[in-house]
Amino acid sequence: MSLITEGSIIKIKSYKHNGKLHRVWEKNLVLAQTDEAWITVNDQVIVQEADGNYWRTKEPAISFFSKSHWFNIVAIFRSSGIYYYCNLASPVRAKEATLSYIDYDLDVVVDENKRRQLLDEEEFQANRRLMNYPHDVLQAIEKEVAVLYDWIDQGKGLFNEDDVSKWYQKYQQLDVKWDEM
Repeated sequence: MSLITEGSIIKIKSYKHNGKLHRVWEKNLVLAQTDEAWITVNDQVIVQEADGNYWRTKEPAISFFSKSHWFNIVAIFRSSGIYYYCNLASPVRAKEATLSYIDYDLDVVVDENKRRQLLDEEEFQANRRLMNYPHDVLQAIEKEVAVLYDWIDQGKGLFNEDDVSKWYQKYQQLDVKWDEM
């Protein structure tokens, strides 16, 4: 059962296909839940890596965690503009106060000038063999890369400037005190 509602502070956990924890974002504020996705925000929060190392995010980030698509989108607000980091990943699942997904290695970055680049293809190929990704997972990832590219090219979801601005304005209006959470 999910205890996640708008305004909740939650964790986000990514796993690898073999079930091992990959990364944890400690504090994320839920801006909304729609039929399609969870929309969250974080800013200068601690991230724990699987090896136990920690780091802190540097800028505010609005995230779109799809309930049906095999990707999630992170819009990072930099002084130079919005930078996107997209993970090819299983659809998100909600349980208690945590959103979780399986990270399938491939990432797409979109810079402030809307140039996109597919990253980590070698890691994907290595993990595909190592963890024996099933055929249906491979098909889903191949299909969803094309869907993600279409969203980028068509300005859908967080790639729509009005949409991402709406979420960022909502976050700014909340005047969140991250260090007090």
